Amino acid sequence: MTTRLLHATAVLVLLATSSAPAQSVSTPDPVKTVAFEAKSVGRTLKYNVVLPPNYAARNERYPVLYLLHGYSGNYTNWARNAAPRYAAAYDLIVVMPDAGNSWYANWAEVEDGRKENWEDCMINDLIPHVDSTYRTIAAREGRAINGLSMGGYGALMLGLKHPELFSAIGSHSGALGYARSAAQRLRTGDEPAKKKFGRKLSDEPNPAIGIEGFSSQVERSPKGKLFANAEQADACDPFKLVLAVSREKLPHIYVDCGTEDGLLESSRDFARVLMDNKIPFTYAESAGGHNGAYWSREVGLSMAVQYQILRRALANAEKSSKAETP
Repeated sequence: MTTRLLHATAVLVLLATSSAPAQSVSTPDPVKTVAFEAKSVGRTLKYNVVLPPNYAARNERYPVLYLLHGYSGNYTNWARNAAPRYAAAYDLIVVMPDAGNSWYANWAEVEDGRKENWEDCMINDLIPHVDSTYRTIAAREGRAINGLSMGGYGALMLGLKHPELFSAIGSHSGALGYARSAAQRLRTGDEPAKKKFGRKLSDEPNPAIGIEGFSSQVERSPKGKLFANAEQADACDPFKLVLAVSREKLPHIYVDCGTEDGLLESSRDFARVLMDNKIPFTYAESAGGHNGAYWSREVGLSMAVQYQILRRALANAEKSSKAETP
């Protein structure tokens, strides 16, 4: 079953990639860094953005792809992982936000009094800021979200909790079983694994981040409990969320993972749930580990697929609008 799926996916990915212009990996557009006020977390944050090559010369509106970083990463990672080079091929705004080591979710309990509502930050602060700052297509049909590792989990979790906002969601090497494992531990009373996703947190500020009070790994890691009970973990579990969304509202789902990646099984498990429930999706496995070399290669494929999904969604919306016009 898995082999047949991979063969079908390879065809889909190749078709999507073949539609991109030859310059898809040529000179990248400039990456701009933007600061904005994130009230949900009580701080100023930054994101990197890449605008279409013709953005300044035209007055059109464009779809947006949000790319989420992984644990211990930051808003600069995707620019180093080739995303701007691939984006140059498309009429697409690419936004690469920062969310620290938050798992992109609202924390149930916080120890130091800081605001750690990161789902609200992405949905209520970031997206409205982007839509008010750039000529976006501020509708579900014009919006996609993707991410790597922790960000892959975040992209699917956010996209499935808010299907009215996204027509395409995706995961590279996603930690898709994070909330599912947390729920199981909370039900059984088992202690969580220690520092599964990284080394001891550093208190040394990273000058590349440049966000006051949010530049060291210690500052970027919430203190408290992400989930206080199993029900809260269930509410952020992509395995459960994908079955709760009605079929007509489900975004298109893209998932990939490297064959040498320790998180491969969670991606395969998620794909099996989709297959068992006859939910359409795109899935890919190829050689590679949990590293920048893999993500720098595969984001070109996911971006091609998601751009085509956005174009199709926008075309269908336009067709429906014309049909409804007297």
